[in-house]
Amino acid sequence: MKDKKGISRRSFLGSASVLGTGMLLKPRFTWAVNRGADTKPALLGGEKTFTGSFPRWPIIDATEENALRGVLESRQGWGRRIKNNEADKFETRYAELLGVKHCLTVNSGTSALFTMLGALNIGPGDEVILPVYTFIATYNVVAMHHALPIIVDIDPESFQVDPAKMEAAITPSTKVLLPVHIGGSPFDVDAVLAIGKKHDLPVIEDACQAPLASWKGQKVGNFGLGAAFSFQESKNLTCGQGGGITTNDDRFMNACVGFHHQGSVQEESPFAQGAARGGNFRMTAFQASILSAQMTRLEKQAKTRSENAAYLGELFSQIPGIAPAKLYPGTTNSAYHLYMFRFDSNHFAGMSKARFIEALRAEGVSCHSGYGEMDKSPLVASLAKNRHYLQVYGEKAMNEWLERIQCPVNEKVSRDVAVWFTQTTLLGTRSDLEQIAEAIRKIQKYAKEIRDATV
Repeated sequence: MKDKKGISRRSFLGSASVLGTGMLLKPRFTWAVNRGADTKPALLGGEKTFTGSFPRWPIIDATEENALRGVLESRQGWGRRIKNNEADKFETRYAELLGVKHCLTVNSGTSALFTMLGALNIGPGDEVILPVYTFIATYNVVAMHHALPIIVDIDPESFQVDPAKMEAAITPSTKVLLPVHIGGSPFDVDAVLAIGKKHDLPVIEDACQAPLASWKGQKVGNFGLGAAFSFQESKNLTCGQGGGITTNDDRFMNACVGFHHQGSVQEESPFAQGAARGGNFRMTAFQASILSAQMTRLEKQAKTRSENAAYLGELFSQIPGIAPAKLYPGTTNSAYHLYMFRFDSNHFAGMSKARFIEALRAEGVSCHSGYGEMDKSPLVASLAKNRHYLQVYGEKAMNEWLERIQCPVNEKVSRDVAVWFTQTTLLGTRSDLEQIAEAIRKIQKYAKEIRDATV
């Protein structure tokens, strides 16, 4: 159905997902949003608002069963010893889907990142710049190579890495820029690539949460020297554990193949010179067969998430103090592995984010507080006292490193602002999303009572 300007609801919702719901029409469902707002919140003894349920993840059927049975019955190719094995087949399909030249499967997203840094011969004395607002694996892969992880702050509107902070952190020891498409939404790709080009530094995309996300019409995984994807159990494309590397650079792919398979580089590569290292990070045929099965639903599920994210954004546009995380103008699509939004306590009688999450969960809505303060975590802080790091960098340099990685913007965002829904929330029905909005409106109406209650 089209309006007088010829804009279909489908095209409107697609545009809304790209624009981050910044310019939206007034929702045509006031009745749905308001119908439960006058009842007492569940945290104060009322009935919970959300009565639906979201799909159990992962979604499976006979497709996965037949794929696994095929590998079992073949009695061949459980690893990668024969041509056109299941991993080879998936790599070809995934590369075609993303429009990238090469894909290499590995056994986790962490291994994908670790392999690429190994292919670049990153090691002691080198620095790698990464955002603070990310899963700890982005930090761990740098530390695993005994390089120095330089953690930088974020843009508070998008929760993505702040390119200006990334550039300010560059020193003569910087060897790699490692930005993250957090939540499945692209970081500011143009800005980060420009910094990499200006300083002659490779950009490695951590796209672990972002299959099918796109920037200016091109899928992420195409922009840096290489990119990492995760196929862990919670991911939009999953085989339980697994990962992938994509690149358009033949020589870099060769170096990654070598590093992930005991250092067996098949031809001379400038990336692998002097590396003399490798490991076993290969994916099994069983994992690859499940990925190929899961891929049969990936694009349809991505479309559903995108449309539901736009609808939820419409609903949230009518609730003061609740706003989706900003998408940059170059974003054509977010993968919406996470639906990240901003909570402003000023519109909830000064209620803390923790109390808001408690109240929303009491309404039956699963939500999460997001990533914390990685720069202050015990794991990261302990690196300053690690005997290997002290031997390489010295005590003075490690104490200075602790000061360099402080991220005050992230401190505010992670403590007081960021809230998440996971990707299965966006596979629910429109009624489910309306009930989420109703629950938040109810919490807002009774915010002072909830804030002051001792329950």
